[in-house]
Amino acid sequence: MKVQREKRFALLMAARDSDYVKKVYGGYFNVFVEALAGEGEKWDLFRVVEGEFPDMDNLQNYEGFVISGSPYDAHGDEYWILELCFLLQTLFTVQKKVLGICFGHQVLCRALGGKVGKAYSDWDIGIRKKSLPLFESLSAIKMRSVNCLWEHKFLHILIKQE
Repeated sequence: MKVQREKRFALLMAARDSDYVKKVYGGYFNVFVEALAGEGEKWDLFRVVEGEFPDMDNLQNYEGFVISGSPYDAHGDEYWILELCFLLQTLFTVQKKVLGICFGHQVLCRALGGKVGKAYSDWDIGIRKKSLPLFESLSAIKMRSVNCLWEHKFLHILIKQE
């Protein structure tokens, strides 16, 4: 009988919990675990915004990493952001799976050599209709577009290509 190894993931939290999120959800960690965790998975929280990072010697214990959103700028030079960039470069080198959400994908782009900057139009806020081209060939998916809440002020200017 083959024993399955427990899948373990790390949430790299780049934002501090608001009082509202603490009161309603018990913190952002619970929101992410509720949305992303599968049955039997173990999730660890690292508050990178406060300088708490996973030990480099333990990276192999994780299936993947999720970088949260943040009110900080992904192109900023705060020490924790620079340390996060180094961690992301390391994760890329050892071929770990990484999911970046908002700030998370921007800082990942930066860490891997892309350029991230403020959007030319400053804040873009509102409801936007977005098409779902990746799902056009799947007959089970009936929606061709979705209305979503859109809020951002940063963009990827250049993504480094090998």
